[in-house]
Amino acid sequence: MAVNKEMAILVVDDYKTMLRIIRNLLKQLDFGNVDDATDGSAALKKLREKEYGLVISDWNMEPMTGLQLIREVRSDKKLKKLPFIMVTAESKTENVVAAKEAGVSNYIVKPFNAETLKQKMVSVLGDF
Repeated sequence: MAVNKEMAILVVDDYKTMLRIIRNLLKQLDFGNVDDATDGSAALKKLREKEYGLVISDWNMEPMTGLQLIREVRSDKKLKKLPFIMVTAESKTENVVAAKEAGVSNYIVKPFNAETLKQKMVSVLGDF
């Protein structure tokens, strides 16, 4: 099944430059319906108000981290099947394990490019 390029994507990062970079990478991949949030609690509020097809979230944020956000998403019966890609500058094994245990769909280590993002999205959503 083809991926709907019109689907809403939520990008969560407390660093505005990173939000802009990810938004631009998504635009290169022909995804234009992108919202953003600067922390996990703001993201959770948006996720409960609108239907999204994918979340791309940073790990390190205050006051709610990406790990706390994925745990909240997975414990919410309306959101628990939502594809979720975690982004981090940390490539520590224990972080990858913690993210997987919490239920992330995939994991990207910064820095990354459009091709890497596409590969991760294809693995989570299917080909596009």
